[in-house]
Amino acid sequence: MFADLGLVTTAVILLGLLIGLLAFGIWIGIALLIVGFAAIFMVTPVPIGPVLATTVWSSSASWSLAALPLFIWMGEILFRTRLSEQMFLGLAPWLNWLPGRLLHVNVVGCGVFAAVSGSSAATCATIGKIALPELKKRGYDDLMSLGSLAGSGTLGLLIPPSIPMVVYAIAANVSVIQVFLAGFLPGLLVMGLYSGYITLWSALNPRKSPPPEPRTSFGYKLRSSAKLLPVLLLIAFIFCALIFGWATATECAAWGVTGALILAWWSGTLSWATFRDSLLSATRLTVTIMLILAGAAFTTAAMAYTGIPAALAAWVESLQLSPYVLIAALTVMYILLGCLIDGISMIVLTTVVVLPMIKQAGFDLIWFGVFLIILVEMAQITPPVGFNLFVLQNMSGRDSFTVARSALPFFFLLVAAVAIITAFPDIALWLPRLAFPE
Repeated sequence: MFADLGLVTTAVILLGLLIGLLAFGIWIGIALLIVGFAAIFMVTPVPIGPVLATTVWSSSASWSLAALPLFIWMGEILFRTRLSEQMFLGLAPWLNWLPGRLLHVNVVGCGVFAAVSGSSAATCATIGKIALPELKKRGYDDLMSLGSLAGSGTLGLLIPPSIPMVVYAIAANVSVIQVFLAGFLPGLLVMGLYSGYITLWSALNPRKSPPPEPRTSFGYKLRSSAKLLPVLLLIAFIFCALIFGWATATECAAWGVTGALILAWWSGTLSWATFRDSLLSATRLTVTIMLILAGAAFTTAAMAYTGIPAALAAWVESLQLSPYVLIAALTVMYILLGCLIDGISMIVLTTVVVLPMIKQAGFDLIWFGVFLIILVEMAQITPPVGFNLFVLQNMSGRDSFTVARSALPFFFLLVAAVAIITAFPDIALWLPRLAFPE
């Protein structure tokens, strides 16, 4: 019907349709399917039914994708344990000597929980549930407590196992294990940036920190952290299985669920109610993500018929942008997108257009996955749809502006992390190359 329209007009119509559907509150998976139908109807007489069936099946029938519900379930199980309380009590004695003291527990605790969760919101809520009351009771600055939790909660996306990493690996057709491995060192980098900022802030604002707590013996520290040992062993097992190739990502996810169930039983929180709630919650989230992936796969196939992605990639190539200018432009684009949509939607909506540009510019797709995940982390603390901001607003009772302002320094630290891994890509690529030498 609209086959005579130019590519630009077609792109504008489809983009306007997508924005309109989202503005009316249509689920993003359904909105993507509608846009895919519209794209094929506008440019080609190809039968829509076979294209829909083929793309939805191929996007869903993936062994690698089986890791997704398992990692989600593992995080849901541990979310309902007393892990956050044990983590705070176990880590606090070891971090008292640093300027900022217990604020570093937010960073390290979120980093540890991220390694067994895969969800930013679950990481932020789990650690914040015990950390916020403790920090308030001991007289720590409210804004720094909120900001460090908001920023550190994003580590759930970067430190494997990560749900958005699985989504990216499927969308980009790259190895899930390699993307996981690429996230470890950048995750430690972000933790270092956060702790460095907290240390500097505390040194410059000594009046906003409570007086030092009494020194504790080495034996007391060991006894306090003894309950963390099973969690650390689970993390070490998953890490070693990935890096040494003992198991696939899906098999690691299955072992992770088994370990999470054992930890929940060991902590006394495994009951029929928690088992059922964790399973139902994981099912709901998995179905939501799978619907988005199916819609994105169909829209990707439809866009290939329109020729828009290829034309856009050719146009960008004709601009003769340097690789770093392209990365800077994509950073700005993703920051703006993060103000409007959630991270998984950012990934599935943009990969069809962005990946050809990235390949043309000569960037490694594994590295780009880490780059993209850090930008998705920014979306978690960017108003108005930052999930971590919503979590902390509900937990603290503070208004959204205050919570967003507290997270602003950590947003800029993520920008710095993007700049660092762009200048030094081996930070992300060293572990994958070590585990999978060419």
